[in-house]
Amino acid sequence: MSIAHWPENERPREKLLAQGAAALSDAELLAILLRTGIKGQTALDVGRNLIGRFGSLSALFAADAATVAVTPGLGVAKYTQLAAARELARRSLAEEIRLADALSSPQAVVDYLRLSIGQAPVEVFVALFLSAQNRVLAVEEISRGTVSETRVYPREIVKRALAHNAVGVIVAHNHPSGSAEPSGADRMLTATLKAALELVEIRLLDHLVISAGAASSLAARGWL
Repeated sequence: MSIAHWPENERPREKLLAQGAAALSDAELLAILLRTGIKGQTALDVGRNLIGRFGSLSALFAADAATVAVTPGLGVAKYTQLAAARELARRSLAEEIRLADALSSPQAVVDYLRLSIGQAPVEVFVALFLSAQNRVLAVEEISRGTVSETRVYPREIVKRALAHNAVGVIVAHNHPSGSAEPSGADRMLTATLKAALELVEIRLLDHLVISAGAASSLAARGWL
């Protein structure tokens, strides 16, 4: 039976209008985004199958076009819908962290970074440059490496911080392995960056290690 023939309070779109988006399951939200199902499956069935196939929403949204397009129930058109939704979410979070005090809204920063680099297949190192009011002036990718490492040159971060007239910096990188546990090398790099930035009177406020499902703050652990 198609969704159109379901009781009104069970249809995802009507449920969203009546109860708000937060009341819907991941699969129901996907059903609204996908709009149509396939032969023998409603859009909700397709949504459930997608979550089961990819394991999580973040993994689904991070999948490339080739992977998504050959998945039953999807195709190039639906991939573009998913990609657009993901990018809108990323831009919304980017606006949020630019308007707020980054230090008083740490979860917004983490959410933005998880969406931006949490699912990247290689290590990506980014820097957030902050004003005296801890507003985000800019977010820049500093380097991109392999599945296990990326080279970071402190002088480049210092140069970019000065270019933005930043007072503080938050750096972050992802671990494609899925673990957000900081390594010994991460701690050494943090110490080196802190010392380099202090020479030009800029504070290193945090170093975040990001994975698809978690994040670790070296500042919160007292390693800054």
